[in-house]
Amino acid sequence: MDILETIIAAKRLEVEKFKPMSSIERFEKEGFFWQIRTRSLVQSLLLPGSTGIIAEFKRKSPSKGWFKTKELEVEPVVVGYNKHAAGISVLTNDEFFGGDLDDLIQTKVVSDIPVLRKDFIIDKWQIAEAKAFGADVILLIAACLTKAEVKEFAAYANSIGLESILEVHNEEEMRHICDEVDMVGVNNRNLKTFEVDINTSLQLIDKIPAGKPAIAESGIGSVESIITLRNAGFKGFLMGENFMKEEQPGKAFENFVTELK
Repeated sequence: MDILETIIAAKRLEVEKFKPMSSIERFEKEGFFWQIRTRSLVQSLLLPGSTGIIAEFKRKSPSKGWFKTKELEVEPVVVGYNKHAAGISVLTNDEFFGGDLDDLIQTKVVSDIPVLRKDFIIDKWQIAEAKAFGADVILLIAACLTKAEVKEFAAYANSIGLESILEVHNEEEMRHICDEVDMVGVNNRNLKTFEVDINTSLQLIDKIPAGKPAIAESGIGSVESIITLRNAGFKGFLMGENFMKEEQPGKAFENFVTELK
């Protein structure tokens, strides 16, 4: 199996294990489900003067290993992100990315900008879970979902006040775009090989519907790359590794924004 297939196989086992422990109906009565108004990433990306950067909190990746130990606290990093980022992405996958749902909760509590739960969603149950644990936005990956699943999951997310990003990697996956998804992300990282090519975004931007803000993901490591992508029409820029590999990720992000301005 390639890397994506390996992750999805593990995720199916995880969902199968935990789903019987808490129903969607239970999620609807707990945590952040109805207590806090959802923050809009669409609005944040389109706000005049927005950096457009969705700063990511992740401790490791399957291809490069650990950036930070499991002991790294969320708050110091997220507080550094909060002032200038358009949103914050939180990896909640433990086995492959070193994250968990507690990271999501803590991010929600110490920030006031939209929070994206970044994980491999294969079941509507995970969307309810995301809302209960503080997410404002979910990620739907075209490479591991059918067109019907994307439509169903995005519609359910909308019904409970969440926004959704549909992530694509090639032109064929653009067929998964539907009215129900709010944003389209182009991942420059091939999830089967983990190779990165920023030209993937530049090649697909013209095929993204005008009404759905376009987000470039992965391989963005310089101010010049953001300027290039912004000029091409992208509104959002998902960046994680660039900051998380530094000794102080929050400070590294602040320095990057200063350079960008």
